[in-house]
Amino acid sequence: SMLVKDGVIDRMFIEPEKPGDPFEVSDADTMLNYINGEAALPKRVTVFTKPGCPHCTRAKKALADNGYAFEEIELGSRGLSYSTLAAVTGAGTTPQVYIEGERIGGADELEAWLKA
Repeated sequence: SMLVKDGVIDRMFIEPEKPGDPFEVSDADTMLNYINGEAALPKRVTVFTKPGCPHCTRAKKALADNGYAFEEIELGSRGLSYSTLAAVTGAGTTPQVYIEGERIGGADELEAWLKA
């Protein structure tokens, strides 16, 4: 990654030449830390959903209303099934919300978490 100011390279983060092409220093977090080391990184949020689920819609709206960007993993797409959901989350219902790797739960649990 490279930071360019007014057409001049300010800083470059170049990956070391190692076997397996590791991704160690050219990521966005490294760049953001360089630009402002005091800035808080956005929380990583994942929501498991299914099409037509009103509780999924409610959870996504609650996240958006509270300023959280999120990754949505939709059942039924790319071979994802309820078996996948159960294997990954331990739950059989949607939505399932994770924030920074912590399972929050469904829409009701998310709303309580956001209030706390």
